Amino acid sequence: MSQALIVIDVQKDFCPGGALAVPEGDTIVSPINALMADAEAVILTQDWHPSGHSSFASSHAGKSPYDMVDMPYGPQVLWPDHCVQGRKGARFHAGLQVDHADLIIRKGYNPQIDSYSAFFENDHATPTGLEGYLKSRGIDEVLMVGLALDFCVNFSAVDAAKLGFKVTVYQDFCRAIDLDGSLDAALSGMKAAGVMLETHNG
Repeated sequence: MSQALIVIDVQKDFCPGGALAVPEGDTIVSPINALMADAEAVILTQDWHPSGHSSFASSHAGKSPYDMVDMPYGPQVLWPDHCVQGRKGARFHAGLQVDHADLIIRKGYNPQIDSYSAFFENDHATPTGLEGYLKSRGIDEVLMVGLALDFCVNFSAVDAAKLGFKVTVYQDFCRAIDLDGSLDAALSGMKAAGVMLETHNG
C-alpha cells in the first residue's frame, strides 16, 4: 500500500492575522513539515478564489460573514474575503516547507462554486483531478492534516473515503473553526464515512 500525505490549505489567511484565521492555525506548521520530510508522496491544497467569489459575504448585498445562503448546489456559508488569487493571504504560510510537495492542487477558482474538498467542488460533482493523480501513482491510502478540520479537511476526508481510499486524519495536526457546532458534526460525519481519526502520538 502506498500512502500520500495531503496537507490542506495551510495558508496565510487561515492563520492568525489572516482574513479567516483559524485559532492556533500556525502551530501545526512545524509538525507538518516533519511529516512531509518522511512522506512517500506529498500533495498541498491551496484555496484560490477570484475577487468577488460567490462564497464571499461581500458579494451579497445585506449579508454578513458566516450568514447562510442557498446556492444552486446547496447551503453555503458566506465567508470574509479570503485567499484571493495573487494576494498575500493566498500564499502558503511562510514556514511551510513547500519544496516537499509533489503536487499543488488549487481549488475554489470557479467564481460560482465554493470548493472545500481536495477532490470535488461543493456541487459534489466537479472533480479537481486529484483522484486520478493519486490512482495513476498507485496510491490507495491518504493521511490528511491542515486547516480547517471541520471544513476543508472534513470534506476532503469524507470524499476520499467515498472514492475508496483508506483515510486517516491526524487531529492534532489540524485546527478547527468550530462554527455553530461544526466541529462535532464534522467528527461524527468523518467517523460515519469510515475515516480514521487519530493523533500522531496516539
